Amino acid sequence: MKDSKKIFLILLVVSTVLGGIGQFLFKYAFIDHNLDITIALGLGVYAISTAIYFYVLSRVHLSWAYGLSGISYILAVIFAATLLAEHVSPLRWAGVLVIAIGVVCVSLS
Repeated sequence: MKDSKKIFLILLVVSTVLGGIGQFLFKYAFIDHNLDITIALGLGVYAISTAIYFYVLSRVHLSWAYGLSGISYILAVIFAATLLAEHVSPLRWAGVLVIAIGVVCVSLS
């Protein structure tokens, strides 16, 4: 993998992780009942995620960048299960595994 592609891959992962954290904060705001601060923090994190994504998108193919956004589904399930104690069925975990395999295939292409 070329060095520039590795950099864009890292930036996409960072963007996706920040986006996942932003989504988690949105959900947590309604559980925590501290809407103003938590939603503002979530919006800030999500804005940084979007800025990074726009930067990468201006330099790589959409089909590659968007395919890697599947990481967000994986993070959402992990955050829901671990941080929010939501029940995740075995079938949903199987779906997450399929998505993970797809993300790896896209990243290697």
